[in-house]
Amino acid sequence: MNSSSLENKLNQPEHFLNREITHLQFHIRVLQQSMMSHHPLLERLKFLLIFSNNLDEFFEIRVAGLKQRIKRKLKSAGPDGLAPSIALKQLSEMCRAAVELQYQVLNQMLLPALAAENIEFLKRAALSDPQIEWAKYYFRRQVLPVLSPIALDPSHPFPKIANKKLNFMIHIAGTDAFGRDGRLALVPAPRSLPRLIQLPAEFTDQQDKIPPKIQYVFLSSLIHAFAQDLFPGMTILGCYQFRVTRNADLYLDEEEMDDLAITLQGELSSRRFGDAVRLEVADNCPNQIIEFLLKQFNLTSNDLYQVNGMVNLARLFPVTELQIPHLIYPAIQPSTPKALLQQECIFQYLQQQDLLLHHPYQSFEIVINFIRQAALDPAVLAIKQTLYRVGRESEILAALELAAKNGKEVTVVIELRARFDEEENLAHAHRLQQAGASVCYGVVGYKTHAKLTLILRRECGVIKRYSHLGTGNYHPKNAKQYTDFSYMTASNDIGIDINQTFQELTGLCAQLRLRRLITAPFTLLPKLIQFIQKEIDHVKSGRSGHIIIKVNALTDPQLILALYKASQAGVKIDLIIRGICCLRPQLPGISDHIRVISIVGRFLEHTRVYYFANDKQPKTYLSSADLMERSLHRRIEACFPILDLAMAQRIKDEGLGVFLSDNSDAWAMDSNGDYTLIQNKTPQRCAQQLLLEKYSP
Repeated sequence: MNSSSLENKLNQPEHFLNREITHLQFHIRVLQQSMMSHHPLLERLKFLLIFSNNLDEFFEIRVAGLKQRIKRKLKSAGPDGLAPSIALKQLSEMCRAAVELQYQVLNQMLLPALAAENIEFLKRAALSDPQIEWAKYYFRRQVLPVLSPIALDPSHPFPKIANKKLNFMIHIAGTDAFGRDGRLALVPAPRSLPRLIQLPAEFTDQQDKIPPKIQYVFLSSLIHAFAQDLFPGMTILGCYQFRVTRNADLYLDEEEMDDLAITLQGELSSRRFGDAVRLEVADNCPNQIIEFLLKQFNLTSNDLYQVNGMVNLARLFPVTELQIPHLIYPAIQPSTPKALLQQECIFQYLQQQDLLLHHPYQSFEIVINFIRQAALDPAVLAIKQTLYRVGRESEILAALELAAKNGKEVTVVIELRARFDEEENLAHAHRLQQAGASVCYGVVGYKTHAKLTLILRRECGVIKRYSHLGTGNYHPKNAKQYTDFSYMTASNDIGIDINQTFQELTGLCAQLRLRRLITAPFTLLPKLIQFIQKEIDHVKSGRSGHIIIKVNALTDPQLILALYKASQAGVKIDLIIRGICCLRPQLPGISDHIRVISIVGRFLEHTRVYYFANDKQPKTYLSSADLMERSLHRRIEACFPILDLAMAQRIKDEGLGVFLSDNSDAWAMDSNGDYTLIQNKTPQRCAQQLLLEKYSP
């Protein structure tokens, strides 16, 4: 098949999985992990709850986005996916099946297994007489005073319901003090109330059992059991929990705004009340109440999800924090390179050699110390850093504050539009400004997603540059749960490139020519296509060609087309794509030489690695960028080479090779876009476990 006919064929919608559909497929793989017995029980529960959280966000952003496109009558399908209305229908079917599976796994697998471990969730009908008395006491002292029931009548119209907030519809009979006949009332559950309450030890069954039982009751069960207390003298005919999911994406008119921070602050206040996109109700809710709720939220039956259990499973997360050794993963102790332990000053270490760290197997504390030492070092003149996600209580922020207070020139490019971290980042920006740092928000129209730190230090009258570049965020908590690479160097070329990147971000200048870094939105896409073409040329000249790419997502049509052409030429291509992948492997005549796997394990695979064999002179790059249109065209991203041969080999081995041989947590994609768990090889190899063992202190 020639190039033009291939391109025409690939431009047909059936050759591209829709982004939203492939995104959901990844979430379903997370759900399926909760069914796999080789993971500890509470970790399996955590997988299930992560799926629940992911699905919420999927509706808030992906489904909401499709609905908006349909609303704006953008119904034409491009090469990047199905028409929005068709995709929405297919997604609805997939979501419904996934939600049904989710509650089956919970009710038929996980809850019985937890009960066997003396961890129980008591329904109100199962409470003993002493437990009922305790529950009544707890409800009347801790819950009832906080609740504010709302009768629904002409003087009490249906109120605004916040995004994902738990509510109860109460069906009431009787006549109240004002002569009003009861019908329906609404009881919002304040977010200040815990959704899951642990019974005191003295009220658990079989207190002498070893280990003792841990028993919980849901807030919804208490409200169901004692709804009568909310409506004295009335008859309660039914109590039904529900919640609505709303569009949580932010719309910023960048042409009209004068100050991003002020505009964003205004938008955040409206996020909780965007257009409704999903209604969840208990499966015992009567049809007339369901119809009433759908009408209130301007939804249809296609947007309705009836569930066999609580409507927000994420409220079970506290259970996963129980410290029961055989039910959780063993705690990890990130290691520190021995050579670094022998150096008190990290700058002295970097003067001798570069440093490559693989998180969470190696300590992220080293990165924090890099900035902390710079804040305290009298020889350090300036610190420049990008921040995308950093966490609520950030040691890096504290170090930057300290540096500013110590008279260092601190420049921070903080991305205010990091989804769902916007409010937190606004607070961080204010905090840094108060300390005296120069804070800016990048470039209008482009998110700053690069992970860069530059430290300028005067040594013997000369300014030296020390750099940190990463594939992941400056977020200590994420660094314990996500896999990422950190690269630290005293390379002058790298340092100059980072400085010039900051010039582009904070000032005004023409595109600068960089020595080592490849950046989006300027050179990253054309460079990657150039590297792919070079592998094609090698194969056409009778040599071998091999490409290995590990990223979170692959959706860019130009790159997909380039990889298909490489496969047609005979280049071997291994893709490790954790999440969305719009490329299909093993299509006859198109992608016969492409293999796609996805790793879903204990840690979230977050490293971005690009490897090109280059006729036995391999090129190895690390990056902050996934291979998506937004990453390559609408974000500031950094991609950097690993020139040290030993480091490059290490990245190939432990960042790529070990995952390609995984037969524990690896899922293989077929030509239809479906995934199958790889379990047909012995001995069993779990890449993440092998790396944990390798870096065990």
